[in-house]
Amino acid sequence: MTIPEKIEKPHVAFLPSPGMGHITPLFEFAKRLVIHHGFHVSFFVITTAASAAQNELFRPENLPADFTAVEIPPVENISSFLTDDMKVVTQLCIMVRESLKHLPSLLMKNRPKALIIDLFCTDAFEICEKLSIPVYSFFTASTILMAFSLYLPTLDSEVEGEFVDLTETIQTPGCSPIYPHDILDQVKDRKNEEYNWYLLNVSRLPLAVGIFVNSWDDLEPVSLKALRENLFFQNIPLPPVYTIGPLIKQDEVVTEKDAEILAWLDDQPPDSVLFVVFGSGGTLTSEQLTELAWGLEMSQQRFILVARKPSDASASAAFFNVGSDENDPLLYLPEGFVSRTEGRGLVVPSWAPQTLILNHRSTGAFLSHCGWNSTLESVTNGVPIIAWPLYAEQRMNATFLAEEAGVALKFSKNPGEELVDRNEIEKNVRIVMEGEKGKDMRRRAKELKESAKIALNSGGSSYESLCSVVEFWKSQ
Repeated sequence: MTIPEKIEKPHVAFLPSPGMGHITPLFEFAKRLVIHHGFHVSFFVITTAASAAQNELFRPENLPADFTAVEIPPVENISSFLTDDMKVVTQLCIMVRESLKHLPSLLMKNRPKALIIDLFCTDAFEICEKLSIPVYSFFTASTILMAFSLYLPTLDSEVEGEFVDLTETIQTPGCSPIYPHDILDQVKDRKNEEYNWYLLNVSRLPLAVGIFVNSWDDLEPVSLKALRENLFFQNIPLPPVYTIGPLIKQDEVVTEKDAEILAWLDDQPPDSVLFVVFGSGGTLTSEQLTELAWGLEMSQQRFILVARKPSDASASAAFFNVGSDENDPLLYLPEGFVSRTEGRGLVVPSWAPQTLILNHRSTGAFLSHCGWNSTLESVTNGVPIIAWPLYAEQRMNATFLAEEAGVALKFSKNPGEELVDRNEIEKNVRIVMEGEKGKDMRRRAKELKESAKIALNSGGSSYESLCSVVEFWKSQ
C-alpha cells in the first residue's frame, strides 16, 4: 500500500502595523485564506506597545489551525525614539521602522510565497526586494481615501500652503469632490512630521504587486471605477486593485458581561436601540460627554452607551491602550443619568461586543466615529449611522456615508472640534430612530447588507476577485 504524498499548503505572510483598526481586517483576511482556501498563514505581530486587546486576539486558543502568529520582538527602549508631542502616525511609523529590523531573519526562516502589508509597513518593500518575496498592500480604509492618498504626491508638488485652507473642493481624478475641512488629520499640517510619514508611505503604494481593498463594488462605485479606469491612476501606473470586502470581525468571544448585554437586547423591540461607541481608540472631552448623555436622555430612545473615561487631550487618546482601561462611568457621567435612564438605557464601561450588537435585531442605529471597520460592520448588518467623526479620515467617511451612500446623518457642527449640544443630539437621534429620513437610511443600509452578501458569495465580485489571486499563488 502506497502512502499518499502529503501536499504542502501554500504559505503567505501578513504584516499589519500596530492598532486594532489595522490588525483586525488583516486578521480576518488571513483567516479567510486558511479556512476557505486551504492556506497556511504566518501572521507577523509587532509586539512593541501591544494593547490588551491585541494580546487577547493572538492567544493560541483564538487562532485556527494553520494560522501561526509570529511575534516580532519588542523594540528595546522604544521611549528613546518617541517624544510626548509626537502624533499617533509618527509614533506608529517609528515603532514599525524599528520593529522591522527583525523582519529579514523572520522572512528567511518562514519563506512565504507573498507578504501582505498595510499602509504603514512600507519599509517591507525594500526588505522583500532583496529576498525576492512579492509584496501586496492591503489598504485598510476606504477606496475614497486610497484614491486621495495616491493623488497626494501630485497635490504636494502643485499646491502651496495648507490643503485645509483651500477655498474650493479638492478634486481627486475621477472621484467625488472632497471638502478641504474633511481631509484626514495627517495631511492638515504639512509642517508636521506626521505629514511626511504619511506622504512617504502612500508614495510607495504603487510598488505593490497588487492592492487589496476592504470594500465592494456596490458600496464605492465611483472611486473604484476611477482607480481602475481613470488615466491619472493608469499612468502612475497603479497595480491591480482587488476588492475583497467586506472583511469584518467574526467569531467574537462572548464573556459573561457580553451575555448580559445581549440578554438585555433580547428584551427590546426590533430596531429600537441606538448603539453608541467611538471605536477602539476614540474618546470625548468631559464637556462633550456630558452633552451626549443629556441628549440621549432627552431623546427618550433606548440606547447602549459604551462609556470611556473622558480625555481633554486627544480624541485618539485610547489608540495604544485598547481594552485595558478599567473605569466607573458613575464618576464622570452626569449625576443621576444612569439611574434616570435605567431600563431604557444600558451603560457599559469601556468595551462591548460590537459586531454581535450590530447584528442583533433590536439594534436600530449606530452613533459612530465612522472608522472604516465600524462603518463596514454597520452597513453589512443593515444598520444606519449617526455620524460622529473624531480623527484620521473619519470626516471623509462621514460625508461619503451621508451624501453618497445615503446611510448616515451628520451633525451641523464638527464633533471633536466644536461642542455638539444636547438639543442637536436629541434631534438627530429622534430623526434616525423615529423619522422618515431614518426609515430611508435603514432601507438603504439593508440594501447594502444584501449586496455585501452577494459580493462575498461564490460568483460575487469580492469572492471572484480574491479567488483570482488565490489561484495565482497556488500556481507559483
